Amino acid sequence: MGWLDKDVALVTGAGSGIGLAVLRRFLAEGAAGVGALVRNAAAADALRAEFGARVAVTVGDVRSPQANEAAVAATVAAFGKLDTLVGNAGVWDYFAPLRKFSDGEQLARTYREVFDVNVLGYLLAAYAAAPALRESRGSMIFTLSNAAFYAGGGGAAYVASKHAGVGLIRQLAYELAPEVRVNGVAPGGTVTPLKGPEALGKQDARLSEIPGFSEAVANAMPLGFIAQPEDHAGHYVLLASRSNSPATTAAILQSDGGWEVRGRPGRKPQS
Repeated sequence: MGWLDKDVALVTGAGSGIGLAVLRRFLAEGAAGVGALVRNAAAADALRAEFGARVAVTVGDVRSPQANEAAVAATVAAFGKLDTLVGNAGVWDYFAPLRKFSDGEQLARTYREVFDVNVLGYLLAAYAAAPALRESRGSMIFTLSNAAFYAGGGGAAYVASKHAGVGLIRQLAYELAPEVRVNGVAPGGTVTPLKGPEALGKQDARLSEIPGFSEAVANAMPLGFIAQPEDHAGHYVLLASRSNSPATTAAILQSDGGWEVRGRPGRKPQS
């Protein structure tokens, strides 16, 4: 018996990274099925090949109201209900500092792209899923970042978008209570193929492929390692579980290697 026996979830950005790790963990914890909203047909085919009828895959852009509505409808049609929405698709701005933009137009395009994916995408998913979640008295869980609380986890556009996610979680928890719980998980640096904005020419770049990134993150973390996507998945299970988190809403679990207390003391030599 798992913590999510017979539950049904929908995960956006489920084709790779944290989204895929959460999808796998939900099924391992006994979920009856998981819907997945992914960006392209290749990701959809890979999910169907690995999980078969246990997943209901929709191909679409999280910035599209129609794509989010179709993903909810496909999930409910396949499994009969929806218990948890995991808003997870995101884009990172590769530490783009204000002074490095070529002009205000590039800045505006980057802002719109980052906020449309990281904030509007979550709003649209919440709007599409809310009726089914009210019916099941379910929950929403949104992926944030250590950049939702601290500077330095990206450039101004990304950090601002993740701070906005904190407000979104709190407001939706306020609006949707008592029927729907709304929470978040805030991972730190993770080995994940998170891509960048097209406005910066980073649409094919991947966070995990930046030279030296993994070592730099590991050295900065008090716990001394860079996380894998699977290291965060248990937090989503906990927040989705009615038996283990029935009184938890408007909470954000930080899974960032102790970022708040970074600058760990030097190791004493073993005697």
